[in-house]
Amino acid sequence: MFCYHEKIAKKNLGEGIVFQYLGIGQSINVFHWNMAAGSVVEMHDHPEEQFGYVIKGGFEIILDDQTYVLGAGDAYFIPPNARHSFVAIGETEAIDVFTPIKKVIPGE
Repeated sequence: MFCYHEKIAKKNLGEGIVFQYLGIGQSINVFHWNMAAGSVVEMHDHPEEQFGYVIKGGFEIILDDQTYVLGAGDAYFIPPNARHSFVAIGETEAIDVFTPIKKVIPGE
């Protein structure tokens, strides 16, 4: 399977967050995010393991009551069921990978 970024529909989730569903494999799915400075993904958890890569900008991530600051080129691993939140630092672009496949898709 191949993904062409310009051909994938963008969903404006409001509050400065734009989401693209890049695709699904046998045991993973991949999301692309564009977030305005200061955009927030509220504290939440999910049963899937999450890997993310910051393409530009950055995040302040709260994970299990600890705060981490990441910038472009940094990556994060969120264990299953761990409580976490994100705040975009500047205009931010990132990729998230979930395994097993995340069934709750933002905007649906």
